[in-house]
Amino acid sequence: MTLLLPLHGIGGRGDLPVPLWLAIYSAAAAVAVSFFALAAFWSKPRFEQAAGTPLRRLARVVDARPVRWLLKAIGLVALVLLLAAAWFGSDSPSRNPAPTWLYVWIWVGIIPLSLIFGPVWRLANPLRTLAALAPRKSYRPLPAGIAYWPAVAGLLGFLWLELVYPQGSEPRVVAAFVTAYAVVNVGAGIIYGPRWFSIGDSFEVYAEVLAKLSPIGRNDERHLVLRNPLAGLASLPQERGMVGLLCLLLGSTAFDGVSRWSAWTALTGELGTAAHLVVYTVGLLVAVAVVAALFLLATRATGAARIRPGSLGKAGLPGAFVHSLVPIAIGYAVAHYFSFAMFQGQEGLLLATDPFGRGWDLLGLGEARIDYAFLGTGLIAGVQIGAIVLGHVLGVVSAHDRATQLFRRRQLRRAQYPMLAAMVAFTAGGIALVTAS
Repeated sequence: MTLLLPLHGIGGRGDLPVPLWLAIYSAAAAVAVSFFALAAFWSKPRFEQAAGTPLRRLARVVDARPVRWLLKAIGLVALVLLLAAAWFGSDSPSRNPAPTWLYVWIWVGIIPLSLIFGPVWRLANPLRTLAALAPRKSYRPLPAGIAYWPAVAGLLGFLWLELVYPQGSEPRVVAAFVTAYAVVNVGAGIIYGPRWFSIGDSFEVYAEVLAKLSPIGRNDERHLVLRNPLAGLASLPQERGMVGLLCLLLGSTAFDGVSRWSAWTALTGELGTAAHLVVYTVGLLVAVAVVAALFLLATRATGAARIRPGSLGKAGLPGAFVHSLVPIAIGYAVAHYFSFAMFQGQEGLLLATDPFGRGWDLLGLGEARIDYAFLGTGLIAGVQIGAIVLGHVLGVVSAHDRATQLFRRRQLRRAQYPMLAAMVAFTAGGIALVTAS
């Protein structure tokens, strides 16, 4: 077996099938051309009121009690296996599947799961299931103004563990984190009820955000429908906490790219543990702050005075455009996690054959090894660049559609120039981060 791979993606710009400068210019041009094409031919909102086609037969299956109990059982069994392996298995990441299960199968797996199947995570969420088992007649109301900030705090803790803490891949560290996270969220769910998980459980909130871009979703009446994914995206809640969540996701991915640069590793390679924690924590927070500042500046520069009266939500202009960050965040995640998931994801299966390090071979995979040859570097680099470009183009489309609702036609193009500049900057920076060495 091999050691847990460094997070995430492939190495230097030598893997690119085209020169770095050409990749950046081409991607930025694609985003800019998309914007001007939309400005010329798209003057009315198309996604705000899209209803979708009811999926009645599928809904009868998904909403059936046996199916729901099966999903809950799968979630509970997965949690038990993860905690059992993390607490009682080998204390070496190279022999324990728990770190790979958490960082690859769960954290990365949420992305395709939610994009393909929609809001399925909340049905299988084991923490929600455990909280529901506790007998309680009434729940406390959620604190006023709490929004999505508990989910932001929990996500920051997870990302700090993943990207900052040097021993983040140690099985006992994973066990302690998952246990503490479960206790906090189950306890809050018992006190505040099921609504807590919709705003406080970072993994469920993250999955629900991703599911907004799925072709399968729930409409306002909670009916299962087949819809335009961008119409589902337009229904993302316009809350300040949601802005913080998306900026945290983008900023953490940016920091992950920076932390893999040879210049960064050369500067930080000799640091002691305490200094490492300080430098990496500051680096993570600065990256998030830079992304947040760019987005807030771009959205507020569109000009609140030109907004149609009564068209903004609670979070103002940043909240109105926050949904456009979702495809960008997905594009960055695919770019950074793709090769990591393809290779290290195999390790999760290989280690599952002996989850407790007892010399077992439950799955008959004792002699198998990770296959590093089935993906070429050119294909990986193409997926990276394609994911970033597609994510930004969809972000531009989503932002433009929302702008047609907010601004009058004669103000539409001028109002969006700040957002266009931010999108181009994010595109160029994203490609540079995943390809530069």
